[in-house]
Amino acid sequence: MNAPLTPRPPSTETLARRAVIRNWVTFGKRLGYGMYGLAVAAFVAAAISDFPGWLVTLATVGLVVGSVALPGAIVFGYGILAAEREERGGGSFH
Repeated sequence: MNAPLTPRPPSTETLARRAVIRNWVTFGKRLGYGMYGLAVAAFVAAAISDFPGWLVTLATVGLVVGSVALPGAIVFGYGILAAEREERGGGSFH
């Protein structure tokens, strides 16, 4: 019978890489949620003011940029959390 594998602690290079990714994740989430907020505010302002073209464009750009920035940031954020949980011996969800 094989003994269960124990995870080894991460190297400093791994921790440094993870910190860089975490910074990008934080930036991506702020950008994505901020763009969604901008899109909602622009849409409300456009609805109140009879939909001028520049507000509709601003709402559309906010939705597009938010939709590009946010999913990757969320996925990478969960990846970092899963790696840290695995290192603590918490297992995985597989």
